[in-house]
Amino acid sequence: MQIKYLEIANFRKLHSIRIDLSAETTLLVGANNSGKSSSMLALRKFLGGKASAIRLQDLTLCHFDRIDEIGHSWEMASPGDLLPTANDWDDWLPHLDIWISAESGEYHYVRDLIPNFEWDGGLVGMRFRLEPEDVAEVFMDYRKQRERVQELIAVLAADADAKIPHDDNPQSRNADSGDSRQHPVSLSLWPQNLTDYFSRRLGKLFKIRPYRLDPGKLHTPRGMMRRASPQRLSEHAIHLEKNPIEGLIKIHEINAQRGFGDHGDEGQNDSKSSGGKKLSEQLRSYYEKHLDPGDSPEVSDLEALRAIEIAQSVFNTRLSTSFGPALLQVQTLGYPGRSDPTITLQAKLAATDGLNHEAAVLFEVDSKRTNSLSAVLRLPETSNGLGYQNLIWMIFRLMSFRDDWLKKHRNPDEQTTTGIEPIHLVLIEEPEAHLHVQVQQVFVRHAYQVLCEDDLITRYPNLKTQLLVSTHSSHVTHEVEYQHLRYFRRLPAGMDGVQVPVSTVSNLSSVFGEGSYTQKFVTRYLRAQHAELFFADAVILVEGAAERMLLPQFMRAQFKFLDQCYISILDIGGSHAHRLRPLIDALGIVTLVITDLDAGMAKAARPVRRGADLSTNNPTLKHWLRMKDASAKVDDLLEMADELKCQELDQLFAIRLAYQTPISVILSAAGEAPVEVLANTFEDSLVLTNARHFASRSGRGLVGQFARALQSAKTSEELGDSMFEALRDGNKAEFALEVLGTSDFPSLTVPEYIREGLEWLESKLRKKQSELVLVTTNPTEVIV
Repeated sequence: MQIKYLEIANFRKLHSIRIDLSAETTLLVGANNSGKSSSMLALRKFLGGKASAIRLQDLTLCHFDRIDEIGHSWEMASPGDLLPTANDWDDWLPHLDIWISAESGEYHYVRDLIPNFEWDGGLVGMRFRLEPEDVAEVFMDYRKQRERVQELIAVLAADADAKIPHDDNPQSRNADSGDSRQHPVSLSLWPQNLTDYFSRRLGKLFKIRPYRLDPGKLHTPRGMMRRASPQRLSEHAIHLEKNPIEGLIKIHEINAQRGFGDHGDEGQNDSKSSGGKKLSEQLRSYYEKHLDPGDSPEVSDLEALRAIEIAQSVFNTRLSTSFGPALLQVQTLGYPGRSDPTITLQAKLAATDGLNHEAAVLFEVDSKRTNSLSAVLRLPETSNGLGYQNLIWMIFRLMSFRDDWLKKHRNPDEQTTTGIEPIHLVLIEEPEAHLHVQVQQVFVRHAYQVLCEDDLITRYPNLKTQLLVSTHSSHVTHEVEYQHLRYFRRLPAGMDGVQVPVSTVSNLSSVFGEGSYTQKFVTRYLRAQHAELFFADAVILVEGAAERMLLPQFMRAQFKFLDQCYISILDIGGSHAHRLRPLIDALGIVTLVITDLDAGMAKAARPVRRGADLSTNNPTLKHWLRMKDASAKVDDLLEMADELKCQELDQLFAIRLAYQTPISVILSAAGEAPVEVLANTFEDSLVLTNARHFASRSGRGLVGQFARALQSAKTSEELGDSMFEALRDGNKAEFALEVLGTSDFPSLTVPEYIREGLEWLESKLRKKQSELVLVTTNPTEVIV
């Protein structure tokens, strides 16, 4: 048994999404403000079952106009009009759907969710919906409040009218120009409309109710936007009396606000809500639940209990002796009297008291001891680094979650599955907080193992743990196979028929299909690279190491806007870049592909020539431009219009190819007239674009060969041939480092094809900023 899908609708930016859960660890990734935290918050609020935790601002903003229309119709309604039901509002009521796969032998866990008598295993579903507890009460109270507002408006208007002079004497009208009566002010009275009413009454009049869902009406997310299609509840749907997750799913959470460090104020550490911030609190809690010898002691505990009893007796004697004079002084004030109880001091010691102080957990400091009598140096836990505090704290939290779920006894031989929920769902929000890169990777690799490391789980494989993690860290993502990633994508206002910014979710497990070569390649490639593209605003795919090193410097020097954006630059060869296309399509991320012309004949490389019947050997150009081999001619590529190099796939998602274009160069050995030279790679294109700079250079390697070619060539063909031969065996990485190290690097001109691509990318990202819309309201105003 396991959770298969989560569907969230009408909650913040999550207008309608589905999250497919992996059998073990599922990672939520995406750029900032894409909805990852909202999805974790939705799980927290709905599964917590408290409607008061959901506020008006948690509803998707696009529904506010519809809600106000309902409020207006209520005000206009006659007493005999039919009252609406909660199902009439199903389009805007926020809800969470959980779909679980169960076997026929697990009937007793899901008996309240069985859709029909024919069910013999498969999916069962439940919905948690925020809805009015009593629609009639909401209707009547809203009308009452609006009538009160209208009465107040009439009184204020009449009062204002009575205070305005009505004679024709202009002096009397302007006798006191500073009087506020001459300057009407606006006054907004609550409630202005139904959304304003819900801003104060939502938590009081609404509650979260569970419903049974029909697996036959479960639909796959539709369209390019992958919008989920949650089923509508029947108008006769009756909510379940019992919470269906009780006895079925055990839920634990580590949220993002963990508050580590030495605050100097223990009150700032909310141990009740988080299970204790400090490691000493975690250890004490774990000890009380699972190790305390005072709870069902065994023979091995008797010695420890006897020691505690002796210590308690000695301490009681000391208390009586120490406080004796003070208590006698109290008696001189008349207390206690004959009928008053006598004050007695009695200590009660427990095994956990030894962990109830800051020095309960100490970190030993490595030091060179001069002799055996030198003291061992130790520091309290708050003096340790935040990264290690966080790591140790989270590991102990996971151990505590596991043992709490399994109702861990001190004697493992007595353990059974009686009363244990078959599913353990653990939510972790931003585990990377305070953690160094290596520690982030270690944690995400081992977190699931910690949750499952128990003999009971080994003996009873029907017990299932699922871990759901949201992250902003590419290092955490690097450790999880891409098929377990769920990518959150931001959609701007007006896209996919929704008038406010919302999010959509891509399930990356189905991008490439099962067992394909492309799947294996992309998996290995992403594991070898940083997984930055899952958090970026745009991605640039480049041909080789030289572009990877120099492109960020060009952007920093000449494209300030792009330098401020979160852009992932991936170095991938021209023969493999096309394999990333399915992933790029799934992410829907703006992509610039900077690649090489790679002219050739019969798959053999050749210098670029016009009219030589050359074709491109670059698979990226063929696949991304959807070109057939017969049409992949260099002459056609050189003359291709800019709009044909772009693919506009939706309002935000576009792809552009950038490759070498003709360059005008003045050859010093052939006169002052510029000639057209055709470049084949990034390196010769950079050199030809900055011919005067490189012609003056000297040295070994490619820089020296390029300089000599520029100084001696008399024709464009001769120059092209010389550069082609130099690049055959030249060290391109060394060339890039030499270029990067020159003092006048900032003055170099970016090759035209790259400049055009970066300008296109900048225009797309500037347009993308429009997804942040200003939401305005027009409340009713009273002028007095």
